[in-house]
This record gives sequence, C-alpha cells and structure tokens, in this order.
Amino acid sequence: MFDNLLYQNASLLLHDDIAHHRLPGAILLAGPASSGKLTCALEIARILSCTAREKRGSWLCDCPSCRKNKELASTNVLLAGPRDCSLEILAAKKAFLTAACNNAPYLTAARYLFLRSVRKLTMRFSQILWEDDDKVPKIAPVMQAIDEQMEVLDPIKPLPENEKIEKICDDIIKQTDKLESTFMYDSLPIQQIRSASRWAHMKSPDGKKVFIIENADRMNEAARNALLKILEEPPEDTVFILTTSRRGAVMPTILSRVRTYQFSERSAKEQAEVLERVFHAGSASGTIDAYLQTFLPVTPSQVQAFSRSFYASVEKGSLPVIQDIVKGCAGFEPRILFKIFLTGILDAQKTRELSPRNVESAAKNVAVLRDVYNNVSVYNQSPAAALENLWRELFAVYRLERR
Repeated sequence: MFDNLLYQNASLLLHDDIAHHRLPGAILLAGPASSGKLTCALEIARILSCTAREKRGSWLCDCPSCRKNKELASTNVLLAGPRDCSLEILAAKKAFLTAACNNAPYLTAARYLFLRSVRKLTMRFSQILWEDDDKVPKIAPVMQAIDEQMEVLDPIKPLPENEKIEKICDDIIKQTDKLESTFMYDSLPIQQIRSASRWAHMKSPDGKKVFIIENADRMNEAARNALLKILEEPPEDTVFILTTSRRGAVMPTILSRVRTYQFSERSAKEQAEVLERVFHAGSASGTIDAYLQTFLPVTPSQVQAFSRSFYASVEKGSLPVIQDIVKGCAGFEPRILFKIFLTGILDAQKTRELSPRNVESAAKNVAVLRDVYNNVSVYNQSPAAALENLWRELFAVYRLERR
C-alpha cells in the first residue's frame, strides 16, 4: 500500500488503520503544498475498492477496480475543490514525450502520469457534480474533445507514432487550458456539495465510494455548512477525504468530525528524489513547486518585477499601461500567474516604512487584493479590467494614507 507516496509517515498510519478496519468515514489530510496529499487520497480510494484477495492494495494489483482507479476512471470516486492543474499537466507531458521518444523503461509509468495529471482536472467536471449548472452546455464539448484524445492514449492500446503522440498531447493541453481558465472555481460551489451528497447516499454494487475535496479550507460558509450536515450523518458506504494546507482555516465543527493525518515538509533531498521518480527530472533541483513553475510561460521573477513596477506607479499616482503588463505576464494564463502578481504587490508593500497608518493601509490593501483575485478567478473578470480597478483602489487607499 502507498508505494507511490514517498517520505510521509502518514502513509504508515493509514496503512495500519485500513489493514485493521479502523479508517473512519471522514478524514483530513493536512500539510504543506506538494506533500502528496492528493496522491494519498486517490490511493486510499483505490485501496478501499481493491478486490484482490492476496496483497490487497498493492500498486501492482491488476484487478478490474485497481485498473480503473490507476487511470482515475472509477465511477466510485468523486474529486472536487479548486486547484491549479496546468503546470503538473505540462510537467507530465514532458516526462511522457521524453520517455516515448527514447523508448525509456519507464514509458508505461510516464504514460499513466500524463493520463492521471489530466484526469485530476477533468474529474472535477463530472456530470454528477455539475448537474443542472448553466455552464454544462459549454463545458460538455471541451470535455468531449479531451476524452476523445485521451481514448487514443488508453494504456491498454498500443501507442501511435511519436509525432502523433506529441500532437495529441498538444491538443489535450489546449483543451485543458480552456477548461481550467474558463470554468475552474476558486471556491467549491454549494451545489456541488449537494450533488455529491445525493450521489453518496446511493448504493453502489462496487463497494466503497470516496468523495475527495481538495483545498477544503477554500469553501465558502454555505458550502461548509452543507458539508457539515453530511458529516453529521455520513452515508455508511462512502468515505469523505478532505485535504488542506491550512488546517487552521478549516471550520472547527468540521475538524471535530474528521480524523486528521498530518503530512510534513519533505527535505530538499527528498523532494529531488520525488522529482526524479515521478517526473524523471534528473537535472532538476530545488522544491517540487519550483520545478513545476519552470513550465510557466514567464518566470515568477519577471511577474514580480511587473508587480513592483505596478505598485510604484500607485505611489507616483501615474496609471501604467495595463495592456503592457498583461502582455508581459503572458495574459495571466495560467491563472497562477495572476496570483503570483498579486503576491508580488503584497511583497512590495512590505518594504515600506512601518507606521500605524501604513499598517492600516496594508490591511485595506489585502482586502482589495482578495476582492480583485475573486473577481478574476470566480467571476471571470478580465485581468486587464481587474488591474485597472486594482490601481484605482490602491491609489485611493494610498491617497487617504498621505492626508
């Protein structure tokens, strides 16, 4: 069990609890970003559904249920919650294409890596979760285009020629970029909790169901309360797995109804081994997050330079050329670039001289930045319009501070 979860003691506790039938119906996997929490949640789902009599839960198990779960194609698993998926997909694509071109011994593993990275995104757009949503007619053709291309890469089928593989991967990424940038939410909608609740209460002939909510700390109050109602009287045949990198931000009443398994920050050496074993990135150094950010169209340092320039324009009272910023930051696609930009403004603000008035202004600016981010990520406002509004809001706060 948990063969692909590296350097996390939580896997030992989970192994023991599952083996002795002590796993509760609701758990929380808490720890730093990129520490393997989602990998662990998906492994729990696979292990609970494994039908093998011997060596139950082994990664090498070839029972029908494990095959579906390894492809992230099981109908007994729902995955929800906000996540930036694009960089992992790009890193997995690189590993897959490199393995295919070199006919590497890890080709099968790299093939699964790419398929799973894409499905970590597409699973969040399950018809079960999005039923009755008015966006479904727009989401459906994007999902169909991805599914058709993914069918060609099905692990049970022979791989096409390398040139065709590359074209298929490029086409998939175009569609996943569209799916994530247009329809991914920043806060889990309450309707999806309600839809998942109905699904969880339906009996399944294939054993345990698992509902995974990633970044559970990023639910709004209505969604948290809806989840709490389910956890108060959980369905007997469904396991709820929540993940978070900010346990303190999870509602206390939810924490009281889940068992927490704590994940730790891996050392630099351990992260390097994860990068090598998962992405076969032999020359990579630094953290997993730093490696994934190498797949951004512009570097974080370039985006942060635009942040500093933008904040300096606020202090000068001179509106910058917004389109130049948007262009220089690759249109803020993927959306993580917009988050890096806003974080850069916070960092620029911290360099100012500390005074009671500055502290008050800083608090107001944090609220302004949060609203701007929500306008882009939740309400799909264009980054250009959002930055114009941001400049005016920050300048208004700065002008009050100087009176």
